[in-house]
Amino acid sequence: MPNVKPSTVLGRQLGDELRRFREVAGLTTTHAAEALDCTKGKISRIENGHVPLRTPDLIALMLAYGVNDPEARERLGALARTANRRRREGWWHQYGAVLGDAYRDQIELEAICDTIRTYQVQLIPGLLQTAEYGRTVTVASRAWQTPEEIDQFVQVRLARQERLACEAPIQFWAVLSEGVLRQQVGGPAVMRAQLEHMAALAERPNITVQILPFSRGAHSGMFGPYLLLSFPQWASLDLVLSETPTGNIWLERDREVAQYRTLFDDARTTALPPTESLALIHRVAKEYQL
Repeated sequence: MPNVKPSTVLGRQLGDELRRFREVAGLTTTHAAEALDCTKGKISRIENGHVPLRTPDLIALMLAYGVNDPEARERLGALARTANRRRREGWWHQYGAVLGDAYRDQIELEAICDTIRTYQVQLIPGLLQTAEYGRTVTVASRAWQTPEEIDQFVQVRLARQERLACEAPIQFWAVLSEGVLRQQVGGPAVMRAQLEHMAALAERPNITVQILPFSRGAHSGMFGPYLLLSFPQWASLDLVLSETPTGNIWLERDREVAQYRTLFDDARTTALPPTESLALIHRVAKEYQL
């Protein structure tokens, strides 16, 4: 079992020091965000040790906060370098050759978030995929060419799933278009095993799966898949991962995140209740009987 939660102690220590310097300077998170040309949410994630801090950003913050003491600047720099090195030692680091930046960021954030909500229009979410289903999707994507790369990427996907069953598992809520059940991936045997696997996972108290049937017609969430990640105690830190064929995009501005919260609420209220969704999953799984 991989170590799914990286050490963020040094990151929090760095964030605490930066927060103190900001407050001594009489600056708000809005002022700090202006210094980095980012959102207030990113400043909050930096101060809570949730994201790595690049050297140029650290220098910009020290300049904005008036941190001129050489000893303080060296201490902050050393903390940032050590914290970033510790982050790179997460279990996913060994798979760096097959992980893009956005996917690596997603894995790191999954390790510290407490809730994931997702809407999918065509594919089973990665956290609920079987190895056979995931392998077929990986091959079809054409993003990885060699058998070794494909094997490694499938291993990453399976390792991510430990977040659903670790000592402090995340709450995972998926709303899936009925098309996810109907899109054959890998043939009938693979699909039946996948749907039965997903149904079994949905029985766990921390996992909810709802199906949005074709009969519901047009709805607000039908235009693309996304994930909404939430973090303990800090609702303002919520992030959205919008999935596209050419690359995933992180959205963090309050207005954008609020819009996706609304989209997900619309999707879950339009979808079948969890019990009826499970019954539909079982029915479709039987249709794949050989």
